[in-house]
Amino acid sequence: MLDAEDLLAGFTPPQPYTTEAAADAPTSPGVHVVLDRGTVVYVGWTGNLRNRLRQHLTGNRESSVLHEQVGQLLDTPTEAAARQDVADWLGRCEVRWQETDNPEATKRALVLALNPRFNRQVPNPRR
Repeated sequence: MLDAEDLLAGFTPPQPYTTEAAADAPTSPGVHVVLDRGTVVYVGWTGNLRNRLRQHLTGNRESSVLHEQVGQLLDTPTEAAARQDVADWLGRCEVRWQETDNPEATKRALVLALNPRFNRQVPNPRR
């Protein structure tokens, strides 16, 4: 059985998930993963890696599933987590990406193999 490192062999090395890292990402299609202490917690695909990575960090709950999921984790019974709280939490994580012409299939395979905590919809395996 392949472990996460084998599955991510074609991805960039892990780097802190910061606005600087997002700015260094290419504008091409690809798949990105967010890691919390070495564990993949989110897999996403996009037509523009740079914009999507930036959106997760600086967007809002309506613009990013990841932002929404982390926000729910940080919410308290009396107060919703602020945008900066979500960005700070993500800033303690690492990000990796891979440029690919078929990002949807790559994401599907990774979600099925890794079952990341913040991917709320696990795709149905094809029969």
